[in-house]
Amino acid sequence: MIFDLMEMLRGEPIVLVLFTFGVAGVMGGLPPMFERSRRRKIENDLPALLEALSDSLKAGLGLQQAMQAESQRNTGILGSLLRTTLEESHASSFDSALANFASKTRSSQVQRVMHLLSTAIEQDSPLGDILSNLAMDYERLNDLMNQREEELMGRAILIILFLCMGLPILIAFIVGLFAPESKGFQLDGFHSSFSLFFGACAGMAVAISGRMLGRLGSMLWFVPIWMAFAMFIYLGGYQIAGS
Repeated sequence: MIFDLMEMLRGEPIVLVLFTFGVAGVMGGLPPMFERSRRRKIENDLPALLEALSDSLKAGLGLQQAMQAESQRNTGILGSLLRTTLEESHASSFDSALANFASKTRSSQVQRVMHLLSTAIEQDSPLGDILSNLAMDYERLNDLMNQREEELMGRAILIILFLCMGLPILIAFIVGLFAPESKGFQLDGFHSSFSLFFGACAGMAVAISGRMLGRLGSMLWFVPIWMAFAMFIYLGGYQIAGS
């Protein structure tokens, strides 16, 4: 059976080409995934940081002292970046340290908060109340974002699994049971057409899932490997069912 499958793949070089590009695509698609995971950890930790800063300011501490105390308490990515920024702030102004901290997080939420914080400092506004309100607003925002992502992630995974695995396996076993090669059926052209069809379906499934999740650019890296996988599933499933 393995020999027959290799013979079939030899007649479908596009599967091997897609697999080669797919491995390279996975290597290119992993860094954006890690970067997004890092950014979401920072954004989920932001409301707690703002609430702690607000409590410290209302207790009578200055902003820089409050940030110093919070950098020692917070053991996550946000706390590490804050400690590094405060250490570097001795050679520059505090405003530039805040801007540097916002740029290091690479998060639009943190950058927006630091901009509002700088504006509030310039206008001598009550920072404790402002930070408390920002903490509540961003906590609600992140809760909604996390809930939406959980719901859409389940649907996206279902689409990918059905079109990249379920449908090719189903059709392969139907064709293999009713038109096996061992009975003299010559289906080379049929297999080529259907393997290309399932490859296209897999590519569309990954692209649609990426568009649903709002990360189409990063998901496109995984299109070749899923296309090759769907085509391989169909060809392999036919050989297993036909034997």
